Amino acid sequence: MRRPTLRNVGVEGHPGVFVRDVRLLPRPLEEEHMEMKLSKRLFLKGACCGAAVLGTGFAASASAADNTPAPTGLSPDQALALLKKGNDDFVADRVPVLHIDRKRRLEIAEAQHPFAVLVGCSDSRVPPELLFACGLGDLFIVRVAGNTVDMVGLGSIEYAVEHLGVPLVVVLGHERCGAVAAAVAAVKDGADYDSAIEAMVAPILPSVLHSTRLEGDLLDNSVRENVKRVVERLRISTDVITSKLEAGKLKIVGARYDLDEGKVDFFV
Repeated sequence: MRRPTLRNVGVEGHPGVFVRDVRLLPRPLEEEHMEMKLSKRLFLKGACCGAAVLGTGFAASASAADNTPAPTGLSPDQALALLKKGNDDFVADRVPVLHIDRKRRLEIAEAQHPFAVLVGCSDSRVPPELLFACGLGDLFIVRVAGNTVDMVGLGSIEYAVEHLGVPLVVVLGHERCGAVAAAVAAVKDGADYDSAIEAMVAPILPSVLHSTRLEGDLLDNSVRENVKRVVERLRISTDVITSKLEAGKLKIVGARYDLDEGKVDFFV
């Protein structure tokens, strides 16, 4: 198959960044919302013939969503304190009693009550439950290389906030992140990636470009800037999330995990 030609799109005026398809560049969430709404309308318009079949399953799902479980009962600050305490235990090699036994499994079999959403990287060295000494049903996890959030991830977060009553969202980046390093290589060295990798790297490029203006290590600055950017976009992403933030029922924070020390630094 013929490979698409690379195009210099001048991301944020940076002439050295090339992508094959400008559609892979990060777009404002508002544009993605409009696209999702249009896709939904087109789907519903063309689904008339199958409405009877689809309706039964959809109604059952909607009914399940309406019967939302009780919120965890923790405030955003209390949930954050739990995560910080768990990470302190992890760093100190204190092994707490984790809720991972049969009793806990049966407790959450019918309904989940996580106290935090964790938006993290797919990196195998950054397992959220272990870093925060959490057990079954404690965290609602959204993981993708580079800890970015697309519309699917945003839907997952909104579900946890609205229907599960989760009071805290944490965006967790980490030291020496491979996805961010790939974005740095694209900006700094003009690295070329296959389409799937390119799609993963594209949302991180603005953070790297911003970090080129900062003093210090470009990779680590980019990791932090990427976390900060995701946090800022989430805070204004949907009406559900913004209303929870304004009411004080939700907090969205950003953090960086140190691979060597095991410490999580909450800096946003």
